[in-house]
Order: sequence, then structure tokens, then C-alpha cells
Amino acid sequence: MSLPSLSCTSSSTYPFSISLNSSFSSLIPFQRVKLFGSTSKATTRSFFLTAKAMAELVKDKESGVAAAGGGEMDIEHSRTFLEACSEEELLSGIKKEVEAGRLPPNVAAGMEEFYRNYKNAIFQSGDPAAAETVLSNMAVALDLMLLDVKDPFVFQPYHKALREPFDYYMFGQNYIRPLIDFRNSYVGNHSLFYEIEEKLKQGHNVVLFSNHQTEADPAVIALLLEKTNPHIAENLIYVAGDRVITDPLCKPFSMGRNLICVYSKKHMFDVPELADMKRKANIRSLKEMALLLRTGSKLVWIAPSGGRDRPDPVTGEWNPAPFDSSSVDNMRRLIESSGAPGHMYPLALLCYDIMPPPSKVEKEIGERRIISFHGAGLSVAPEIAANCEKSEEVKDVYTQALYKSVTEQYNVLKSAIHGKQGLEASTAGIALSQPWN
Repeated sequence: MSLPSLSCTSSSTYPFSISLNSSFSSLIPFQRVKLFGSTSKATTRSFFLTAKAMAELVKDKESGVAAAGGGEMDIEHSRTFLEACSEEELLSGIKKEVEAGRLPPNVAAGMEEFYRNYKNAIFQSGDPAAAETVLSNMAVALDLMLLDVKDPFVFQPYHKALREPFDYYMFGQNYIRPLIDFRNSYVGNHSLFYEIEEKLKQGHNVVLFSNHQTEADPAVIALLLEKTNPHIAENLIYVAGDRVITDPLCKPFSMGRNLICVYSKKHMFDVPELADMKRKANIRSLKEMALLLRTGSKLVWIAPSGGRDRPDPVTGEWNPAPFDSSSVDNMRRLIESSGAPGHMYPLALLCYDIMPPPSKVEKEIGERRIISFHGAGLSVAPEIAANCEKSEEVKDVYTQALYKSVTEQYNVLKSAIHGKQGLEASTAGIALSQPWN
């Protein structure tokens, strides 16, 4: 998601102008749920949360959501999904919640479709524990969705991942992990992620200018790095559009990520009377970003295209969407005005097969979720320093340099994953590896 296009003047506090089925028998209350330290199948099977185990966390989870901004919770929250022991009970539970008036029919339809698509994707993996994985993960996911429908969580301009008493970050990791074919996944220039970690330790800020493919991008990035670079995986801050913080089927996953919440330019005028409110909200978010960067040691992911990549309508080919130079320059200004050293790296991500977006940008919240088991790729290239000149031509040249690097990395990942070249797709400037092995 790109920084919004705003027109704001600020005081000296912000010296920039913006144009913009092994299960746990019990779980200890109020302790962080730490699962899946490894991506091995053995570890995954040993620690999958079952619906019964999650029931032990309901009271703590509700307390945590209320304390974090969700409002007062009714301790009589329905256990329909947490107590389900079969697919039939899960699906009939959706119908039961609709009949009880606790679930809108349109959300219920989305939940059922989500379940069936997730099930099909997990069974594609060939994992003998697929049935257990589907039941466990979907029971938790459906419960969290129902919980948010009942008492919607409100995201602040800067949202810090909710890790306790219920660990929403690990919930998202656990849910997406079985969708990634790690045998056919790759990381490009992995050593640069260690370089980035060192800069963060020194108090520097780092921005990753990236293409954007799916709602699952944050989890995919974290899963490909969690074994070797957990600090990056857990502390990355994403500039996120309003759709992932308003869609009840998406919100539980967003609650586990560090977010700067903005309204996308693509949806600024979907409801004209709300445009002014969106602009003001974006200004608040940009101020939060400036304050965060002033403290140093911040790692920010941003998609200067302003949204997810889409396939070419004629060829069907997927490529990174063009970057917006004003969004790139806005981020550069924020970095330069922070007072801490800053670095800007081009990052490429290939994972659209796992959860592709609609072929066209949609105005309405509640898109269909098509889900698949597939390989994914992540690559970073050496940082590209910005030119001191501030002319429009220089801004465009710098933006194109970032975009060219992202595209080159993306094509290498595409050759490795879709072209079946694997590690042999590496080039002189992009070395592929599988750091989880």
C-alpha cells in the first residue's frame, strides 16, 4: 500500500510537505501462545491448536481484545466454532449463528466459502494431517471472525501487533504456513536481510519498497524469514490500506501485524462524502509514521503502487504494478526528516497463487478468497541511495530505479517457481536460497 496523496502543511514538528492432532490439554491463562518455532512438518503436527484447546483461551482473548480497543466483551461469547469436532459441526455452526442473529448472512456466506477454499488448498499439499489442520485452523479463524462481528475491533493509525494474552501474530503464521510449498519457495540475496538487521541494531531506519500481491503478504514474508531473521519477521511495520482493517474476514489476521493504517488513493472517493474524513485520517497516520521513525530502528514495508498487482487482462501474466513517484518521495522525505540514518531497499514478492486478488479493483468490502497451496518467493536487492536533487525528473528516475530492481528480482523468482528452475534461476546479482533448510 502506498502512502496516500495528501496536501498538508505542518508545524516544525513535522518538517515536510506531503502530496498525498496433537493438542494441548490445557493452556496457561495470560501467557503468550508460542507455536511453530520450526517449519518442519513434525513440529507443525505436534503443536497445532485444536478447537478444544482454543476454548481455554476464550476468556483471555476477549479480555485482550477489549483492552486493546475492541470495547467491553460479553463473557458469554458463543463457543459454536471452538467446540466443533467435525466439518459438519463447523458448517452447521455458521448456520446456527445466522439463525441466532449473531452473524449477518453475507458474512456467513463468505465464511463458508473461506472454509471450503482453505480446505481444498490444504488437501492439495498432500499432508496426511490435512484434515486436522483444516479443522483446527478454521475453528479458530471462524471464532475470531464471529468475535469481531459481535464487537468490532477499532484500529488506531499505528497498530502494534496483538501478541498477548492471545497471540494474533502466531495465529496468522499458523494459518498461512500450511499453504506455502516450502520445497518450491525461495529467498533472494538472503545475506542482505542480515545487513538490514545490523542497521536496525545501530538505530537506523530501513524502508522496503515492494510490490504487493495478496492479503497474505505479511505472513508470507514472515514465514520465509522466521527461522533465520525472526526480528524482521516480527517487527516489520506494514503500510496497510483500509480494506484489511475493515473486512471482518480479514481483520483477525491484520490484528497480528504492525500496521500504519491509511486509506488508499484507489478507494478515496468510493463514498464521496467520506473523502474528507479519509484525508484527515491519513494525515494522522503520516504523523504517527514520522514519530515512529524519529525513535530509530524501524523497519517499514510499503507498496508504492498503491495496491495489489493484477494480471495483464490480455496475456494473463503477473508483473509488479508500476510505482508511484510521489509515494516514493513522500517516504524518502519522512526518512530524511526523522533525524536517524535511513536506508531504502527494493524488495520483490511472488505469492499471488496462494491468495490472488480479484482481477479488477473492487469498491465493495467482502471479496472472494480463492486459496491455493503453492511456492512463494521473496528477494531483496542492495539499497539504492536517493539523489540529493529534488526535481520531478530526479524523483521519477529514482522511482524507476527501485521499480526496475523489483521487477528484475521478481522475474528471477518467477523463473525459479513457475519456470521450475529452482536454485538454478540465480543470477550474478540475485542469489537464491532456501534458508529454512
